Amino acid sequence: MRLLVTGGAGFIGSNYVRYVLSETHAEVLTLDALTYAGDRSNLDGIPEERHEFVEGDITDRTLVSELVADVDQIVNFAAESHVDRSIEGARPFVESNVAGTQTLLDAAVEHDIDRFVQISTDEVYGEIEEGVFTETDPLHPRNPYAATKAAADHLALSYHETHDLPVVVTRSSNNFGPRQHAEKLIPKLIQRASTGKSLPIYGDGSNVREWIYVEDNCRAVDLVRREGATGEVYNIGSGDERTTVEVARAVLEEVGASEDLIEFVDDRPGHDQRYALDSTKLRKLGWEPKWSFAEGLARTVERQLQPERER
Repeated sequence: MRLLVTGGAGFIGSNYVRYVLSETHAEVLTLDALTYAGDRSNLDGIPEERHEFVEGDITDRTLVSELVADVDQIVNFAAESHVDRSIEGARPFVESNVAGTQTLLDAAVEHDIDRFVQISTDEVYGEIEEGVFTETDPLHPRNPYAATKAAADHLALSYHETHDLPVVVTRSSNNFGPRQHAEKLIPKLIQRASTGKSLPIYGDGSNVREWIYVEDNCRAVDLVRREGATGEVYNIGSGDERTTVEVARAVLEEVGASEDLIEFVDDRPGHDQRYALDSTKLRKLGWEPKWSFAEGLARTVERQLQPERER
């Protein structure tokens, strides 16, 4: 089995590449454009016997077709994913998340790929005040990033209906863990707390997110890749909901810094109040999270601060 993992030098993608190589016998071909979100060092230490890295863009039709011709399955992590950046300018998100996904889908049809896993997000559902989102709930994205991911989901599932392409879609809650980009919430809070800088929190910090340690998400994605029903969507959530200010306090406690560092700032436009997922469908495949939020955070802080403490 040979997998093409796009966006495999990014946060979740690189953790997934490591998981597949350590837990399965599959070979992995990683494709990444190495933009601000991808870092070649995220793949350092990976044995080359079953892994190959190619620098390139998923919108490059010639390159994508050449690579897809040599693999059995595709797992598409490649995406622009930062909400604030999408608000500032949506075009890169449309090009990568929508046009790039279409390029991959066309190549998958051309070369009769065995499985196409589209990695999505809980943000496509929009916000929910009470209860949880199921996979059959309508999509109501409220920012440009989420809108492009919703479009990619629809596009991928349409290829299943139109071309009989064996597509599955995963929608996960907020991931955290090693190798996450510094602009994301938890690594940003860790870095600032460890250096005594203020922790900027949007609004009053009451926005709620469901947090999942990245390794648990990777386990779920690979389970869906192997055993998920084609044409189906699978939510991936831990059930652990926390407000933003609760996350900030947990980071401060883990780092050993004062809560006085918390600073509330103007809220961002279209900031969803709460996300929550029903992961019953996934759990019926035999998955459940292994890492608690506290355990995952302790490991994340240790990994992120280790180089600084060693110096």
